[in-house]
Amino acid sequence: MKRLVAVLVLLCGFSVLSARAASTEITGWISDDMCGAKHAGSGAACVKKCIEGGMKPVFVDEEKKAVWTIENPDAVKDFYGDHVTVKAVADADKKSVKIESIAVKQ
Repeated sequence: MKRLVAVLVLLCGFSVLSARAASTEITGWISDDMCGAKHAGSGAACVKKCIEGGMKPVFVDEEKKAVWTIENPDAVKDFYGDHVTVKAVADADKKSVKIESIAVKQ
């Protein structure tokens, strides 16, 4: 019985590790969900105005021009309209990213 419990605990531990998503580094822009990719590269003023008006921040992938929902929008509050590089965990099914770190693209 003890051996069975030990095997089950070990299997559960491996399944948790394999289910953990890997983070990736992506370059793009922080925009708003009303205009999405239209704001990419146009500056922060319009993005800030839209977000202050109730729109949500989104990430626009520079390479794919894809718009991703940001799961933790407070992480980007100082970067509205900026060209950035983010380290994030992406969820392709929900088309969302969870930002782990962000920096203005130099």
